[in-house]
Amino acid sequence: MSEATLIAGVDEAGRGPLAGPVVAAAVILDPGRPIRGLADSKRLAPSRREALDQEIRDRALAFAVAFSTVEEIDRINILQASLLAMQRAVENLGVTPQRALVDGNRRPRLACPVETIVKGDATVAVISAASILAKVARDREMLMLDHKFPGYGFARHKGYPTRAHLAALRELGPCELHRRSFRPVRELLR
Repeated sequence: MSEATLIAGVDEAGRGPLAGPVVAAAVILDPGRPIRGLADSKRLAPSRREALDQEIRDRALAFAVAFSTVEEIDRINILQASLLAMQRAVENLGVTPQRALVDGNRRPRLACPVETIVKGDATVAVISAASILAKVARDREMLMLDHKFPGYGFARHKGYPTRAHLAALRELGPCELHRRSFRPVRELLR
């Protein structure tokens, strides 16, 4: 593993939902084992994301996924919780990258130089890989939580503020997965 290969891509999933954790991933790709079809996770069909998730896990030099909890989101805000999840993901890589390429315009605190790239998940393969791992991990978490908190439809909308989710929220009230700092939830608690 040469120094030049230790570039981590970093992205998160789940900033917009009303419920559930925010999830970040960090990936260091292996230039000798390229992965075809990497793209912004939001532009890929779920089955394609799942296939690429496995391929990334099989071929990457290193990868890690990390969460920030609903409690952390409500305590420090969604942006800071996203940056914290990114920091945790990079720290959990098991190797310190030479530098990190982060989707967006905000830098997490890392032990290596950080370059932010707006829309990097659509233009930089290593960030696309992180985007895919984060999205798949968060979707799987929300599927599991759907069984624990039935009635809200988390398996379908993954916590995003869809019409069905807002209707369930009004009918059932917030559960412990709901972010109390987000306006639709906060207003129901009044």
